[in-house]
Amino acid sequence: MPRLAVGLACAEGEWPHEDWPDPDDPHVGRALHVTPPYRELREEGAVDVVVLRCEEPATEFPVLLRAMGAVSVPVIVVSPRRDTATVVEVFRGGAGYLVEGDYCSCMLASAVAAATVGHTYLSPIACAALREAAAQQASGEGAGNASGAASAMERLRNLLSPRERQIMELLSTGLGAQEIGLRLRLSEKTVRNNLSNIYAKLDARGSTDAVLRWLGATPAVRM
Repeated sequence: MPRLAVGLACAEGEWPHEDWPDPDDPHVGRALHVTPPYRELREEGAVDVVVLRCEEPATEFPVLLRAMGAVSVPVIVVSPRRDTATVVEVFRGGAGYLVEGDYCSCMLASAVAAATVGHTYLSPIACAALREAAAQQASGEGAGNASGAASAMERLRNLLSPRERQIMELLSTGLGAQEIGLRLRLSEKTVRNNLSNIYAKLDARGSTDAVLRWLGATPAVRM
């Protein structure tokens, strides 16, 4: 399988990993440094994944998406920002999120590989922020609504088999199919088959939507 081409979108001198990708990286073959306004990314097939390193994702992520135009490739955001609102906004936009200081270059390579197969990768702090957002939403709904939301979440979880629930718990912590397989001693293909079934049961468009539903950060499945 050919190695991936990654677009590193950031201002000159702001990319923190000058030695990345490693020449022996099994996933990433080359990196193309792209500075604002990111016109090179408009070329179809130029890169397989874009990694946006920025200080303010709330403003710079939309700028990147507009610059990419009709070209649709996965995006991973790398930023020092770790507040819940920023992480949730980027996650809802379908991008992975790595908090600076909360990941290693190996995790970055895994996130790039996972993005190409539809997984939205989060570093541990970003995962915690997403879970906090779900908890805040539940607590702010009031006793009556919170009870109804809890009941809806219970119905949602009961749609899944015990194995599928295990997989969703791991998926919601930011792990990809390969890592989930290693944890559960399953083949990557088996995990992906389970994920396809999970998405169908949860009426989810992909991993991002499924995790939001699983954490209660978006309306549950239509019953």
